[in-house]
Amino acid sequence: MKLNKLHWLSALVAFALVSGLIVHLIASADDVPQNPAYLLSSLPTIDNLKVNSQVTAVTMKLAELQSQVLRLNALGDRLAEEASIPDNEFNFQQAPPSGGPMYQADSVKQKSLAELSQGIDTLAETLEHEEKQLKMLESVSFGHHIENTRYLSGRPITKGWLSSYFGLRKDPFNGKPAMHKGVDFAGSENDDIIATASGVVSWASSRYGYGNLIEINHGDGLKTRYGHNKTIAVSVGDVVNKGQVIAKMGSTGRSTGPHVHYEILRNNRQIDPSKYVYRKAK
Repeated sequence: MKLNKLHWLSALVAFALVSGLIVHLIASADDVPQNPAYLLSSLPTIDNLKVNSQVTAVTMKLAELQSQVLRLNALGDRLAEEASIPDNEFNFQQAPPSGGPMYQADSVKQKSLAELSQGIDTLAETLEHEEKQLKMLESVSFGHHIENTRYLSGRPITKGWLSSYFGLRKDPFNGKPAMHKGVDFAGSENDDIIATASGVVSWASSRYGYGNLIEINHGDGLKTRYGHNKTIAVSVGDVVNKGQVIAKMGSTGRSTGPHVHYEILRNNRQIDPSKYVYRKAK
């Protein structure tokens, strides 16, 4: 087969390129690269990796300490407010004043990351202990507060009238005799419903027959219930004060109009609330 001029020219160019590449490789085989892309010394060593991990650990511990300090400040502010302590005496948002003569230290010993980490751990344990003490103080403080104001008395409304008594009555839906285990106070929709004593909310949701129900535990086996509310303003676990607005009057559940169904339970059994409604507050 004969090769035309174009084939010869292509073969010659290819031979020249391959020959040039071979010569370049042979000539540069002994050269040392001046700026290699990756030098062994530029790779992270075991010591560098260890230091980086220690720095990360210390940073994380400092973040945890900051969170603990914020919690302690919030708890301290709450206790100071409850105890009516003046703001200028206990201000948890500002650093305490400090001062004194300055003495120049001869030398300051630089601590290693391991020593700093150990110091942070010790400080974290101290803060955790102090947080537990403050929470215990808070519990005692609120316990005393509830003890002084958990005396059951008065009506669960600020305005309205007593519309149904405790005991046997005609059922408003079927007309048959039925036991009514509480008293009803009628009023207008959105009237305030108030707690008749301090305590801890043990129920704050809908319940069959009651509609939107609130139950408050006052200790010593006493509970109060407030049924048929339109809206609920408290949650389970909340500490409520005597006279605090806990809901708005409505007609939810088994109800014929706006009112609150008020119950008092002793050891989980309903009792007649009348004597508590009419007795004087302490």
